[in-house]
Order: sequence, then C-alpha cells, then structure tokens
Amino acid sequence: MDAAALRALQAPIKDKYKSAPDAARITLKAKGSIDDSHIACKVETGRAIALAGLHPATGGSGMELCSGDMLLEALVACAGVTLKAVATAIDVPLKSANVYAEGDLDFRGTLGVDKGAPVGFEAIRLKFEVDTDAPQEKIDQLLKLTERYCVVFQTINTKPELTAELKKV
Repeated sequence: MDAAALRALQAPIKDKYKSAPDAARITLKAKGSIDDSHIACKVETGRAIALAGLHPATGGSGMELCSGDMLLEALVACAGVTLKAVATAIDVPLKSANVYAEGDLDFRGTLGVDKGAPVGFEAIRLKFEVDTDAPQEKIDQLLKLTERYCVVFQTINTKPELTAELKKV
C-alpha cells in the first residue's frame, strides 16, 4: 500500500469522525477465565485462546505465556503497525524494519518479598531498526510520529484512569 492508497482508505473514516466525534469512541474488550487445574488464565484473543501463567521467576513452569511478555509483545505489535502506517503516510520507504521492546522488573515486588520493591515494569525500552534510504530528518519524523500515534505506547506513557471491580456471581 502506498501513501495515496492509505489516505484514500482513511479519508472517509476521518471525515466521519470529524463530523460525528462520538463515532470515533469505542470500547475494546478482553475476556479471560481462570484455569481449573493450574495457576493460569485462559485469554480469548479473538483468534485463539492464549494460556497465561506465572513467569518462571515467580514459580511458573514457563509453559504458559507471561503477561509481562504479552504487554511487551502488544507494544511491539502496535509500534510496528504504527511505524509501517506512518512510513507509508509520509513516504518513507522501508526495505525492512524490526521492533524490539524490553522491560526491567524486580520480582520481589510482585511476590511481596520487599514492600519497597515496585510491582510492574520499572523501565521499558522500545527500539526500531530500519533499513531505509530516507534522510535523517524523515527518520526523526518517523520516530516522533510513531511514538505519538502508537496506542499502546501512549497508554503506557500517559497512564489512563484505571478501575478494578470484584463481583461475586
């Protein structure tokens, strides 16, 4: 897909959202259920069932997906799609591109070993390697716009309002 095709695809959607801003607001959903025999959660991905469990550093077998890994994978997926869309929109030809995310955790926090240790990632690093002949100013613009429009990156970066509820059924 080239920039003109992308613009043509998105133009009616953008027009709709300009004239009816509420149409742009949607609620994405995810659902999981606890596994009966393991400390695990079956997550419906829309394509398959993913079985998430404890990371080996917290006693897991390593056979299930780690939710921390899944968070980084979601970041890589979103950043990669956004990078490609932005590159297409601003005419930055990419011969190839790789996206990497890594995050630092201290499992003492999640295991309750040290109340002062944080629960969750202390730092996340997102890195892109691109093969392109574009000038550096276009590459800089590509990174800036990818950061700006990547939903997962911005969600992590700006911390949305969070609520939790537990209901007995």
